[in-house]
Amino acid sequence: MTQIQFSNIEKAIAKIDNLDDDALERISETFALEQEVLIGYVMSAAIEYDNEKLEGLLVYYFCLIMEIFKQEQVNVKAVTEELIDEFQEPYFEVIDQYFENGEEEILYEYTRQEHLVNFLAMEISEPDVDGTQLDDETASQLYIVLLAMVTLLDKSIVE
Repeated sequence: MTQIQFSNIEKAIAKIDNLDDDALERISETFALEQEVLIGYVMSAAIEYDNEKLEGLLVYYFCLIMEIFKQEQVNVKAVTEELIDEFQEPYFEVIDQYFENGEEEILYEYTRQEHLVNFLAMEISEPDVDGTQLDDETASQLYIVLLAMVTLLDKSIVE
């Protein structure tokens, strides 16, 4: 099992946060081509949740998480519709358990990426450098989608 290291999270943040809009668009297109099914799944959340705020956030975090896995230098195969179908029911059971009792250990075990789960929890709960903070509903929705993405990518790592 490959555990994403915090140092690689930091490297990915430094890279993605220093891209201009054109470079961010190019990298998002590259990652989207690598993970067409996954980007479709992730972006559908904004429609399903009927939350326009999610759209831009999902693009940014899709790129960031893809870059984190790239920095870790793991080989990740393309996420498939079949994998998503197998994943969804157990995932939502885990999410329900988490929101019922708040035990993060269940997320660590399921995603197999404790450092990344911790980073995402901090990221959505703390204000940005400009003081902007997500509303609770958007933060929860974003967290659910990002944990799903991390889990699907982890399940797609070629060991």
